[in-house]
Amino acid sequence: MTAPLPLEGVRIVDMSWMWAGPYATLQLAHLGAEVIRIETHQRPCMNRRVPPYAGEPGLNRGGSFNQWNQGKRSVLLDLKRPEGVELARELAAAAVVFVENYSVGVVDRLGLGWEALSALNSRLVMISLSGYGLTGPYRDRVAFGGPLTMISGLASLTGYEGHGPSEVGLSYGDPNAALHGAFAIMAALWQREESGVGQHIDLSQWESLIAILPEGVMAQTLRGDVPARQGNHDVLMSPHGLFPCAGEDRWLSIAVRDDAEWDRLAGLIGDDALEERYASAAGRKQHEADLDAMLGAWTQPQDRWAVAEQLQALGIAAVPVFDMADVGDDPHMNERGFFVELEHAEIGRMKHAGIPWQLHGTPLQIERAAPCMGEDNAYVVQELLGRSEMEFQRLLDEGVLY
Repeated sequence: MTAPLPLEGVRIVDMSWMWAGPYATLQLAHLGAEVIRIETHQRPCMNRRVPPYAGEPGLNRGGSFNQWNQGKRSVLLDLKRPEGVELARELAAAAVVFVENYSVGVVDRLGLGWEALSALNSRLVMISLSGYGLTGPYRDRVAFGGPLTMISGLASLTGYEGHGPSEVGLSYGDPNAALHGAFAIMAALWQREESGVGQHIDLSQWESLIAILPEGVMAQTLRGDVPARQGNHDVLMSPHGLFPCAGEDRWLSIAVRDDAEWDRLAGLIGDDALEERYASAAGRKQHEADLDAMLGAWTQPQDRWAVAEQLQALGIAAVPVFDMADVGDDPHMNERGFFVELEHAEIGRMKHAGIPWQLHGTPLQIERAAPCMGEDNAYVVQELLGRSEMEFQRLLDEGVLY
């Protein structure tokens, strides 16, 4: 008999959208929490409305939505109507956690802010994942992951030597805030067991993104330096970067930690790598441009996988740069069961990235695909909130539910 799941019995009302909030609650759903999304037709989650789609575009076919909302439920309310808001309040009163990531003040104006909900449920843990936090001169600014990448300083560290700041290619502010938020929720639940009361977590996505840039922050704090952009290079290790291989846009990542590893690599490459100037770490760093060109000329005609296996056999960190086909076909992740196939009510059986951790004593398993909009109206309103079938039908007929 296995132990209960870590968050079994924890009901989370998820009134978030886009990426930060839903990705936070995804982690908690993976741990066994019951996550119920409150959605509305007036403003469907952005990730329901953007590609990639499974076939034709549709609100239940968005790939990012269906990936980040596995294992959750959906109730579809008209939050412009008092009765719709009242249902949301009842659901929050029966919950353990309430999650929102709207602009500051939105949930308060709806009557679903901390003051209102904590009066209904003193043990409630609520988190607000706003761009800049609930206080301070920037509190009312709208935030998205791209601008947060800029204002955090991350973009200033990203790019090639001698060139300007570069877009990092991913809205890091969202998933980073999500993981910080999931951890903060679990810490608050732990404290709730001690104190008997809940609390409101005010998470600034901007601040949590700065927290993952210790090198840049400490260089400025301790030395007054603005670290230079260095592409794929490392401060100490060399060679350290991406090198071209045979085929179109095929690359190999190589990182050499010390002289012993370099000696093994140089023995494989041959005469061009045996020059005295490359024998020490300082020399390799000093002549890094020539070293990269020489190493790239060696890898260029070769198959990326064949070179990676040769280098790994010598104890050198090397792996091809994956595209999405490589990720999906990777034998390591497939053997570990990382990918899962889930049956979705509208689009059928689809492959998803699954749970990225394994627990020895409590095996985790994703039980449900992401919900269609309003898929769980009856469960939420009748089973959880105790409305009769006649009352449920009235709410549908009057458009309080969709």
